[in-house]
Amino acid sequence: MKKKKLRRTAGKKSATRKTKKTARPASKIALKGTVRKSKPLKAELRHIPWSSVEVEALNPLLGRHFVVGQNVMLARVLLKKGCIVPEHSHHNEQISYLVEGALKFGIDGKEIVVSEGEVLIIPPNMPHSAEALADAVSLDIFNPPRADWINKTDAYLR
Repeated sequence: MKKKKLRRTAGKKSATRKTKKTARPASKIALKGTVRKSKPLKAELRHIPWSSVEVEALNPLLGRHFVVGQNVMLARVLLKKGCIVPEHSHHNEQISYLVEGALKFGIDGKEIVVSEGEVLIIPPNMPHSAEALADAVSLDIFNPPRADWINKTDAYLR
C-alpha cells in the first residue's frame, strides 16, 4: 500500500510541475470581458442556417453574425473595402478563414495579407489589427467564445 501512495504522490508532483511550466500569465493588453463568466452553454445538436442569424451592423463598413457552441464560436464577418479593425487583443484563440476578398493584418510587427481561401491562426493575447483591401467575408472561430461580442461590450468595433 505504501508503494501505491508514493506513486500517486509522485504523479501529483509531476503534474504540478507540468502545469507550472505551461501556464501563461494573463496579458495586460487583452480586452477585458472576452471570457464568459456564466456557465458554459449546454452541448446540444443544432442546425442553423446563416440566413436565420441576423447580421449586426457594427459600423457602416463592418457587420457580423455568429453562432455559439459550448466551447467555440463561429462568426461570419462582413467587411467593406477600407474597413479598419483597430489593434486589439483578446484571451481567445482565433482562426480566420477568408471566404471572399483580402484582409491585411498588422500582427507581431508584420503585415500579413490573407486572401480568399487562406487561413490565419492568431494565438491568445496577441495584438492585431486588420484592413479590408477589398470587400471581404471572413469566417472566424474563437475558443472560448467571445463574451464581449455576446454581451455587446466590444466598443472598439462600434
